[in-house]
Amino acid sequence: PDQVTAVLRCRRLGPVGRAHGTALLGRKSRVFFFIEISTLKTAKMNIRVATPDDLMNIQHCNLLCLPENYVMKYYMYHSLSWPQVSYIAEDEEKRIVGYVLAKMEEDSEEVPHGHITSVAVKRSCRRLGLAQKMMTQSYRAMVENFQAQYVSLHVRKSNRAALHLYRDALCFTITEIEAKYYADGEDAYAMRKNLGDVAEELKDQQSAGRKPTKLMQFVKQKTRKANADRLSEQSQEASSQANGSS
Repeated sequence: PDQVTAVLRCRRLGPVGRAHGTALLGRKSRVFFFIEISTLKTAKMNIRVATPDDLMNIQHCNLLCLPENYVMKYYMYHSLSWPQVSYIAEDEEKRIVGYVLAKMEEDSEEVPHGHITSVAVKRSCRRLGLAQKMMTQSYRAMVENFQAQYVSLHVRKSNRAALHLYRDALCFTITEIEAKYYADGEDAYAMRKNLGDVAEELKDQQSAGRKPTKLMQFVKQKTRKANADRLSEQSQEASSQANGSS
C-alpha cells in the first residue's frame, strides 16, 4: 500500500472566522482556532534532474511559493550552463511540486564552489523531506561534475523553517549577515556547507564499486577450476584415443 502522511495545520481565526464558528457550534461556544488535517500520498514522489522542458513549471512553482521571482531567461541560463545541478520533485501524475535551482559560481579567483539560487516546495507537499533530498542531490552533482569544494546560499532572517532545514538538517553554517539583501529591505543570512565529506563519500563509493565482492571472487575461482578440469579431461581423452589408434 502507498505510504500516507497526515499533515496537521492549526491557524488562528479572525473575527469573521470566529463568528462563523460560533454560529455553527452554538452561541455558548467560542472558536479561536481552526484545525485542518489532510493526507498526502508520498510513495510515488520522484526526484530527478531538471530539464529545459521543466522550466515553465518551475517558474510557476516559484511564483506560488516565493516572493523572489525571476524572468525565464534566468532559469534558462541555469539550465543550459549547469544542467547537472538543478533538480525537481514530481508527483505520480508528473506534476512538479518542488525544485532546487542551482549553479556554479564563476569567480575564478576562488576554489570551485556552487550556489543554491532558489528552493521551493508547494505547500501541499511540504514536511515530506523533498527539499532536503533535492538539495542533497544537487550538491552531490556539484562535486561529481565540477569538483566543488563548498556550496553557498542566502536565506531570509525571518524564514525560520528554511533556516532550520539548512542549519540543522543539512549542516550549513552562517558565515555573515548581509544587510538589506532582498528587494524589500530584509537582511539575509549567508550560509555555506563544506563538501569535503561528500567528496570522500563519493570516492569510497567509487572504490567499492571497482572492488570485486567475495561472491564475484568465489564465482571466478569456481569458473577457472571448472575450465581447468574440463581441459584436463579433454587432454586425457585425446591422449587415450591416440594410444588406442596406435
